[in-house]
Amino acid sequence: MMDCIFLNRQPRFYVNEAKGKLMKIWTAVLLISWFLSVISNAQDLTLQKWGVHDLPFKGSERVSDPFTVTFGAWLRHESGVGIDVPGFYNDDRIWILRFSPSLDGIWSYHTYSSLPSLAGKTGKFRVSPNTKSDRHGAIVVSSENRQRFVYEDGTPYFPLAFEIDWLFAIDADNPRDIPNTRQIVKDLRDYHFNQVIMNVFAYDAGWGEREKIDPRYNFAKPSIFPFGGANETPDHTTLNVNFFKQFDRVAAYLHSEEMAMHLMIYVWNKQVSWPKPGSPEDNRYFEYVVKRYQAFPNLIWDISKEALAYGMDDMNYIIDRIDRLRRLDSHKRLVTVHDYTFCRHYPDKVDFVSIQEWRPNLYDEMRRVAERHPDKPVFNVEHGGYEKTMHSIFNGAYTDADVLLERTYLCYFAGAYSTYYWQNSSWYELVYDPFSLAPEHQPHLNYYKILMDFFSRYNYNDLVPIQFYYSPYCLTDEKNTFLYLLPRGTFALEGSAPPQAQGNQVQVQWFNPLTGEYSDIEKRVLGDWTGFRKPASITSPFCLAVLDIIE
Repeated sequence: MMDCIFLNRQPRFYVNEAKGKLMKIWTAVLLISWFLSVISNAQDLTLQKWGVHDLPFKGSERVSDPFTVTFGAWLRHESGVGIDVPGFYNDDRIWILRFSPSLDGIWSYHTYSSLPSLAGKTGKFRVSPNTKSDRHGAIVVSSENRQRFVYEDGTPYFPLAFEIDWLFAIDADNPRDIPNTRQIVKDLRDYHFNQVIMNVFAYDAGWGEREKIDPRYNFAKPSIFPFGGANETPDHTTLNVNFFKQFDRVAAYLHSEEMAMHLMIYVWNKQVSWPKPGSPEDNRYFEYVVKRYQAFPNLIWDISKEALAYGMDDMNYIIDRIDRLRRLDSHKRLVTVHDYTFCRHYPDKVDFVSIQEWRPNLYDEMRRVAERHPDKPVFNVEHGGYEKTMHSIFNGAYTDADVLLERTYLCYFAGAYSTYYWQNSSWYELVYDPFSLAPEHQPHLNYYKILMDFFSRYNYNDLVPIQFYYSPYCLTDEKNTFLYLLPRGTFALEGSAPPQAQGNQVQVQWFNPLTGEYSDIEKRVLGDWTGFRKPASITSPFCLAVLDIIE
């Protein structure tokens, strides 16, 4: 069950809904008295730390364009810490104050608005400690290692992302439930993915073997649209609040499942009828998205997929978007731009560097980028590999499952992060129940569960990439542990031994990344050379070796 509290979905209470009105029916008077008592005793409301909570307020004035109304609140914790949270319009003269408290204790709020009926409302509420063992707050950059992520409480966050651009659409025609969303998210969780990369909206793409797609899984040209009208006949002068109410369900479910939501606000190559960049209509959309979703602790902002690739905007536009977002986002979620040209020129504008790097010498390129940005995490959002198990949607440069897996390891061993794509779920074809397919058509998500299980034995935030003379790629804690990645075709761990290990007793164990199997342990006193031969039991085309100093 989703733990995000949307109070506008509970028995509703609205500030001053009946102010100045005389009720002629006694039952109506009792009802209004009950509503007002709820507000006056708001301090009795108990919310949870790192939850997402909505407070609805109803305005009495009629306005021609409610999206231009200023509304928000100053929230203050008993310690004196305060934030200014902007609200958003939610139809029917209702404005929502959505926030996520990061401190437990007593909070108070005081609303402000350009509408008198929404201004000056006050209340208190209590925030209880977090009770979910797998919830650790927002994702942030580590203060101890600026190239790594942690959660707000300091727990390391080791991201493994899956791009699912049309996730917003797969239950959009179901007003009652989101079964398809639950299914695909459950599968990702079961295989230890912890981040989805998705669009707010996408419409269609000009590539793929459409005739081979099962109609159940074809979500191209969705009927929903974030603006007025439809994608073919857009009315950019207004926003479709119902679209965002449906999107709320997806955002809330991802939060309840502790799945990071890497949200791309724009996408230029998916045939969306966007308003003119920088226009009032564009600004209204952008600011509304920021106001509505900033409270989610699992949120990561991405201004646009392939931001500068299609001639729709320029760097000044992206800078304006980031500055606008930072002014509005009182929750201070991480921000990136899916475009390395921008990140390279303006690294101080983003919290982490995003890159799309396809080249075969992937390790070298990722090391080069990481070394250029020593104070930023580096995320290879697309490494050119898109797993193909049946028909083609977009092949990129690599389609074999084991090649994609190796490229993912290469990113991690270079000190960066990576993303997985399966062609039959990453775009407008979205097979939301992949394990209902014939085994030969299923994606190899098990490879990534094995990867995450392997790294769960180590704290990636404590590991640094290094390469000794003649040696394969290595991650080390610079103390006793050395993880080696042996690319395909390599049959031995050769090269200079780590200086710390020379003259000491060590043990080496080999690891098959396709099966999760470990070899028997080999021990020896190490000289100045490694010289360990891969055992016959490790049959994967590439493999890992773990060298530990034990004496």
